[in-house]
Amino acid sequence: MTRGRQRLRGAIDVVARLVGGFGTALLATAVLVWLGVVALLGCVGVGVPLVPSALRALRAAANRERARLDVLDPGPVPHRVRAALRDATVRRELAWLPLHATAGLATGFIGLAMPATALQNTTYPLWYHLLPPEDNTPSPIPWAVTDLTGALAVGLTGVLCAAVVIGLGPALVRAQEWPGRHLLVPPAGADLSLRVAELTATRAAALDAHAAELRRIERSLHDGTQNRLVAVTVLLGAARRAVDRDPAAAGAVLDRAQDAAEQALAELREVVRGILPPVLADRGLAGALTGLASSCGVPCEVVVDVPGRCAASVEATAYFVVAEALSNVAKHSGAASAVVEVGRAGDRLLLRIGDDGRGGADERGGSGLSGIRRRVEAYDGRLTLDSPPGGPTTMRVELPCGS
Repeated sequence: MTRGRQRLRGAIDVVARLVGGFGTALLATAVLVWLGVVALLGCVGVGVPLVPSALRALRAAANRERARLDVLDPGPVPHRVRAALRDATVRRELAWLPLHATAGLATGFIGLAMPATALQNTTYPLWYHLLPPEDNTPSPIPWAVTDLTGALAVGLTGVLCAAVVIGLGPALVRAQEWPGRHLLVPPAGADLSLRVAELTATRAAALDAHAAELRRIERSLHDGTQNRLVAVTVLLGAARRAVDRDPAAAGAVLDRAQDAAEQALAELREVVRGILPPVLADRGLAGALTGLASSCGVPCEVVVDVPGRCAASVEATAYFVVAEALSNVAKHSGAASAVVEVGRAGDRLLLRIGDDGRGGADERGGSGLSGIRRRVEAYDGRLTLDSPPGGPTTMRVELPCGS
């Protein structure tokens, strides 16, 4: 059941990516037409002033595809036309534009047409009799359908279309994204400099997160456990003085001291769990996340498909991210259900936390999202949040976990 659900979600993701590529391909087609108009006007001497705006439009279209493919943005186009035309990135974008305008449109159209045809034809036997005979020629059947046998044949073509989407969909996605992944990536030197800047920022975030974690542990020990232990010491001293004078009162004081000691131990366990939850070592990531979901105030489904174990620091980061995310769901979302999915793709641990609540989650709203981002980026991970007003909310996290 779980494997079938994963296949369905994979097919939906493939269709979504093809449709997204279809959108950027339409944009690329519009820019290609505009560049052609500017080139024609340049032949008669009036198109040169339009070249900078055309190149900016090219960069905007390419950046939309970069954002879709999660490729680094190279920055603005050089101001001078000659410098822009000599720029290696601009030349690669000019090579990408016609490829994506053609291959992207074709594969995106297939991504739109095939699922629609599969849905229409698969359900066709249920409603074909409602159509007038002259309209009973569904694609790809070239003749009119007059009976249930013909309608079932149409339904079979719908199943075949669905199988094509599931089987060939990933190949279509790769074909659609190939020009962008090979032509829109920045040069190696630019990538290295941007990477250095990114690592510098994440190192600073890691230091800040580490300092904040130390302050949290210090406050927990000082305000909680230490005060309890001081109370135990005071109560033991009072009991010692009362032993000879009033043994009954001494017993009551010792009972209070025992209660304070037990509370101190409970708070100390909470502090230890906040550093590295023992449940991860005892039950693994799947068991630990199942425990989090069972204590969540919103019904939560957990799907973990991670062969083997990741590093303890990776599992701890994933655990705390899910814990904080589910806490936000219970407190702020108004959701009726939530889902946590964990998988592994190569050397990346992938998390998806979703809910069907009201949406509108904002990192600046004090809901703990900024802390989640700092924790993820401190581990050189990546977090994306999709939470439109009205919902649903989806948080996706990638963490490096080795090969």
